Amino acid sequence: MSRAGATDTGIRRDRKRTAALMIQGTGSDVGKSLIVAGLARAFTRRGLRVRPFKPQNMSNNAAVTVDGGEIGRAQALQARACGIAPHSDMNPVLLKPQSDTGAQIVVQGRVHGWANAAEYRNLKRTLLPAVLESFGRIAADADLVLVEGAGSPAEINLRDGDIANMGFALAAEVPVVLVGDIERGGVIASLVGTHLLLEPAERAALKGFIVNKFRGDPRLFDDGIRAIVERTGMECLGVAPYFDAASALPAEDSASLDSTRLQPRTDGRIRVAIPRLPRIANFDDLDPLAAEADVSVEMVPAGRPLPEDAELIVLPGSKSTLSDLAFLRRQGWDIDILAHVRRGGAVIGLCAGYQMLGKRIADPDGVDGNAGEAPGLGLLAVETIMGRDKTLIAVKGGDGLSGAPIHGYEMHVGATTGPDLERPMLVIDGKPHGASSRDGRVRGCYIHGLLASDDYRGKLLRGLRPGRDGGVAYDTLVETTLDRLADHLAEALDLDRLLTIARAR
Repeated sequence: MSRAGATDTGIRRDRKRTAALMIQGTGSDVGKSLIVAGLARAFTRRGLRVRPFKPQNMSNNAAVTVDGGEIGRAQALQARACGIAPHSDMNPVLLKPQSDTGAQIVVQGRVHGWANAAEYRNLKRTLLPAVLESFGRIAADADLVLVEGAGSPAEINLRDGDIANMGFALAAEVPVVLVGDIERGGVIASLVGTHLLLEPAERAALKGFIVNKFRGDPRLFDDGIRAIVERTGMECLGVAPYFDAASALPAEDSASLDSTRLQPRTDGRIRVAIPRLPRIANFDDLDPLAAEADVSVEMVPAGRPLPEDAELIVLPGSKSTLSDLAFLRRQGWDIDILAHVRRGGAVIGLCAGYQMLGKRIADPDGVDGNAGEAPGLGLLAVETIMGRDKTLIAVKGGDGLSGAPIHGYEMHVGATTGPDLERPMLVIDGKPHGASSRDGRVRGCYIHGLLASDDYRGKLLRGLRPGRDGGVAYDTLVETTLDRLADHLAEALDLDRLLTIARAR
């Protein structure tokens, strides 16, 4: 442990292991990530040194860490809720899907390789030591570790070699609280059924349950709680009402793209269109735009044209650039984008979207999917060659035209060259970055998180709508929402009991 003796939290880390609690769910998207983030902020405000941890994550929404690695976006948000910088140990295994059957494997922040589902089933057996090593380092610097599971422990077909749920919980001896989502229906069956499908040792690790996303008077579910308790013996640790402000926080996976925050809105707002690519990555880049009251952000699904009246089209990041470029063409979106530019519309490409705007993309070694090459959209006089080296770095700089300050991070493979680099979109650490067309309507760069920079976003939107006033202070919005989430959970859940369970491991 990093320090011995009694602390102001009452934990004696020379005599007891660090308090820890694992939040598992009856399925995906039941609210595990938000509950961990809210609890992290709530317990941090009590003076505890809280750290987030997720043994295994699957997401193409990732964040750069302070040690130069990458982790899932949800763990970066949870670290922010704790008031600390994200570290690669917080999410030691990250799976980034590149196809329907395979994913890039990131271990302790670094690319480990690629595997299909069958290959990963064998590989994951070897990853538990790295997971426990990372957990040990996180716990050594904490008073409380909040662990997030993945999917559901009831997926018993995945039990063999599991490192994401009960396999980790039993190996690290961490107590578990199970979360069920009442909004999707069947919460009694999902909680009772999950309990039923677990092995005796796994059931023993379950210390209670939480019913999440309740709408209305929670007392109306008292009979439901009794039914769950009678059939499982688990303790109810609270019923959490639906948290309407969740859309203001960065999301973890593409399920959130179906939410109302990225749906078309009318009434004269600035219209921004984004083609929904199958392997879209780091789509939380768009959240700051969606947070603006006078901006309509529309994620356009397959089978629909890009809207003709959009002022701005954003080509987002992708985990499989050539594959998603081919998909974009099959949808006819390339024709829509070219027509948009001819009408005087603006286009911004972020990371893979930047590469797609160029004249050619080549991936000779298949590092970003299948090997090959393809012509780009030809809107920027640049071309990209993929390489095996991956850039992972936090950056600061300014807009190449206005000088408005920006911050963000690079997370990409590939080197881009060409004459349009002489008109850089940005200046990063005093050096030109990205490219712009001659008329300035088409721009691209490798910087994720760019649109969270309030001054830059404001100037961008005023360029689309001259005379526009005001705007959201995005970082303040996220911080305020985390505080609201902490208050929300503190009122709904038994935080003292949760802490007691965590300390009893």
